Amino acid sequence: MERWLEEFIHYLAVERGLAQNTLASYRIDLSQYLSHLKKQGASSLNQADRNQILSHLYKLQKSGKAPATISRHIAALKHFYRFLLAEGLISEDPTATLEAPKLAQRLPKILSTAEVEILLSQPQLADPAGMRDKAMLELIYATGIRVSEMVALDIEHIQLDMGYIRCFGKGSKERIIPLGSVAAHYVREYLAWARVRLTKGKLEHQALFVNVQGKRLTRQGFWKITKKYAREGKINKPITPHTLRHSFATHLLENGADLRSVQEMLGHADISTTQIYTHLTKIRLKEVYTQSHPRA
Repeated sequence: MERWLEEFIHYLAVERGLAQNTLASYRIDLSQYLSHLKKQGASSLNQADRNQILSHLYKLQKSGKAPATISRHIAALKHFYRFLLAEGLISEDPTATLEAPKLAQRLPKILSTAEVEILLSQPQLADPAGMRDKAMLELIYATGIRVSEMVALDIEHIQLDMGYIRCFGKGSKERIIPLGSVAAHYVREYLAWARVRLTKGKLEHQALFVNVQGKRLTRQGFWKITKKYAREGKINKPITPHTLRHSFATHLLENGADLRSVQEMLGHADISTTQIYTHLTKIRLKEVYTQSHPRA
């Protein structure tokens, strides 16, 4: 059974072009499922039926797994069995009538424009690391790209004179995103002197944002940097790696951007994913009305 799990992961990587983080999640979830089947006495995937799948999901629920985690497991199982059916390894899909639990819609946390200004003003620009951090924060707020996309940028992917960047999102899909003049200025300053001084010349490749060893900065590294500046700026809100991305989208919509343009810049395959930000703008409008209207 493990052989077909590896075949499936290979298919997702090569044919679907899924990200490494997604592949790792599929492998972990499905490995747990196969382990459950073995404990149930199944020696092949053909022996698994809907009841065994339900008992696995019930076991996850009893162990305290959140509905979102169980929903992710169901999605992994559905994709796996569709693959097995297409390959002719099973004659029937036991997940065909399986439904994921309904999830409460969680609105992303954002910063106000004033809080963004505070956060972006924290790096010390005379320091090479500070200039790098300023360039990163300005770029991610200016473009709304994912943190994983930002740390994957090479120097060749950014066109400062033309005012755009090329990034590769989920499924290795390329998109072109406008880059504002403020972000372009700080990225240009970072490249002009801070990048070399930061690494003392120990540059190993063409990564745009690097650490002091000259290696590509990681998502975790950026997250630590962002949280540090949030503390220094006394921003008492939970900060995640995507906080500036969520703020970018919400602030665009608040200022009149159309939903389709925001969808394209964010790289969302489905516009329903982008529509969650319209809920945030409605909440903001209600707050403004409550604070401003004499009869609110």
